[in-house]
Amino acid sequence: MLQGFGLDMASESVYLTILADPDSTVADLMLRLGLAEDEVRVALDRLRRLSLLRPSREDPGVLCPVSPGIALEALVKHQEAELVRRQNQIAESRAAIAVLEAEYAITRHASGDVLERLADIDAIRERLVQLARDARYEFLSLMPVGTRSAESTAASRALDEQMLERGVAVRALFLDTIDRDPVTSGHARRLTWLGGRVRTLPVLPIRMIVVDREVAMVPVDPEHVALGAVLVRGEGMVMAMRTLFDLMWERGRDFGESRTRDGDGLTDQERELLRFLCEGHTDEAVARKLGISTRTCRRITADLMNRLGARSRFQAGARAAERGWFRYPAPAPGPGMWADAPTL
Repeated sequence: MLQGFGLDMASESVYLTILADPDSTVADLMLRLGLAEDEVRVALDRLRRLSLLRPSREDPGVLCPVSPGIALEALVKHQEAELVRRQNQIAESRAAIAVLEAEYAITRHASGDVLERLADIDAIRERLVQLARDARYEFLSLMPVGTRSAESTAASRALDEQMLERGVAVRALFLDTIDRDPVTSGHARRLTWLGGRVRTLPVLPIRMIVVDREVAMVPVDPEHVALGAVLVRGEGMVMAMRTLFDLMWERGRDFGESRTRDGDGLTDQERELLRFLCEGHTDEAVARKLGISTRTCRRITADLMNRLGARSRFQAGARAAERGWFRYPAPAPGPGMWADAPTL
């Protein structure tokens, strides 16, 4: 009856017996259930870990049964949280497949007009200007950076205006943290005022430009800017990248829209931070992924641990899972590149 909660037959029998007779001793359980002493003690440990038994307030050495309505409901919530986590992992995997499909296609068809290697930042800037000027109906960008230089922003203004005046649909995805940088947030406001659309997310997977569903630009290696970028052509590869953009766009919120806490009292950024910490990332890595300072990352982490009543990150992760706090994760981002390139 309780095997769906992770109990074996012995543990279930011990729990049901104690529910019927809370004063049962180890010897009583051995006699009534025909179990060996080590089997009974293993079952008791398992029940205690699952919070189906708790130490008595009067005598901590005695275990008391927890009401099924309370204990099993907590286990159900934990299972629901795990189910949501797996569903989100599947969604994340689908996004990763789109990237891998494009990378695989690049590897197989790295010849002719399908692939063009841009060796350095100057070549990237030059080609981005050309792409913006040649765009006919659509210019999409993923920008996993929290700040842009004033020089880069100024260089983009004329290109933005020219595309929008031609009727090109311009859509850009930034990190949520751009509202902390006057230059980058000003750029987003201006782009929106001109008729473009800007959305934000706590994290973004990779730097990417997609133009007219015909050409896309991605970094050779998101970890190393010096390695340059790749310009990709070919319907299948570009469509895979545009699919990734669409997945991210649907999750984003319009720039300027107030950020509210969800039913768990969490912001999207706090939920993503929890997920990264529980995956074992360092404060520095998490801060880089979210576009915040390490100091801010540690402050948010401390606040979350305090709200969870946790003394360690591991304990914070366990309690967050029990509360069903792991929902709607975005794919893990790579470090931003082309931060100073004159594009959206």
